[in-house]
Amino acid sequence: MQTDNLFKQVAFIKEIDKLKYIQRKTRLFNSDRHENDAEHSWHLAMMTIVLAEHSDKPIDVLKVVKMVLIHDIVEIDAGDTFIYDAVKNHTNTDEELIAAKRIFGLLPEEQAKEFIAIWEEFEEGATDDAKFARSMDRFEPLLQNASNKGGTWAEFNVTYEKVYEKKKAIKNGSTAIWEYAENLINESVDKGNLKK
Repeated sequence: MQTDNLFKQVAFIKEIDKLKYIQRKTRLFNSDRHENDAEHSWHLAMMTIVLAEHSDKPIDVLKVVKMVLIHDIVEIDAGDTFIYDAVKNHTNTDEELIAAKRIFGLLPEEQAKEFIAIWEEFEEGATDDAKFARSMDRFEPLLQNASNKGGTWAEFNVTYEKVYEKKKAIKNGSTAIWEYAENLINESVDKGNLKK
C-alpha cells in the first residue's frame, strides 16, 4: 500500500535531482570540468567513510555522512557561494534557511525535522560530528586545486593567506588531515600555484 509518506519522499527525491545542476567553481581532479554539488556531496561522503579513523574525537560516521550529503541541498534555491567570494559571505544565510525549510519540508514531518536539524548542526560547526564534516568540506576542494596547478586559487587570484585562513578549519576535526593539508598548501606555494 502506498502511503502519503512515500509520495512526499519521492517528491523530495525528484527535487534533489536539481543538485546535479548546481555547478561549483572547483574542477574535478586533473580536469577542466567543473564539479557539481551532487558530485561534491558524494565525494565528501566517501571521504568520511575512508578517513573517519583520522578524526581527533569519536564520531558517528553515519551521521557525518548524512551531514555531508545534506549540507549543500539548500543550494538548489540559494545557489553555490564561492568560499573566497569577496562580496557574498560564505556563511549561513537567511536565504539558505528558507531553502532548507522549503526543500526538506517536502519530506514527512519527522524526516523534515531531522534533516533540518542535521543541516543546522553542520552549519553551526560546534559538535565533533560537524567539525569532522566541515573538515571534509574544506579538504576536498584543496585536493582538487592542488591537482589542477592551483585551480580556483590561480583563476581568482586567491592568496596563500586567504587559503590558509579558510582551510585551517580542517584542524578542528583532524590534526592529521590538517598537517597533510598544510603541507599541500605550502607545496602549492613552492610550485608557484599559490601566491604568498
